Amino acid sequence: MPQLDVNDFAPQLIWLAITFATLYWVMAKIALPRIGMVIEERRDRVASDLDQAEQLKQKTEEAIAAYEQALAESRAKAHAIARDKREKLTRELEDERTRFERKMAEQAEAAEARIATAKSDALSQVNAVAATTAENIVTALIGGSTTKRELDAAVAKAQAE
Repeated sequence: MPQLDVNDFAPQLIWLAITFATLYWVMAKIALPRIGMVIEERRDRVASDLDQAEQLKQKTEEAIAAYEQALAESRAKAHAIARDKREKLTRELEDERTRFERKMAEQAEAAEARIATAKSDALSQVNAVAATTAENIVTALIGGSTTKRELDAAVAKAQAE
């Protein structure tokens, strides 16, 4: 094997040094700066992405807060509308109940007036009916007739007792 020949060691070491120096220079001047730039670009891109993510997170939190506030306002408005409607319906129901009670009171008064009229008419006719009945009873029992004045006096006396 020629690599292990002692006479060839010196040229091999020289070529080793030249190759090592060339590779070192190529790596130091070309490859490593490019790799460093790629790593730096990636680091910058990651930092930029993290900053952008943080900004988006803040915007999202602001949007959520605005949504929660709008939702709370909407709920408050809905409760206010429901309360207003409930109060309005309660007032309308109370007004309707008052009108109904007033109407029922008027009808009761009218009925009481009709009853009082009917009662007074009936009472005014009671005397006439009592007189006629008394006349019929006297005629049936005695067989004779009586005067209207005697019948009215008898009815008045009976009512007084």
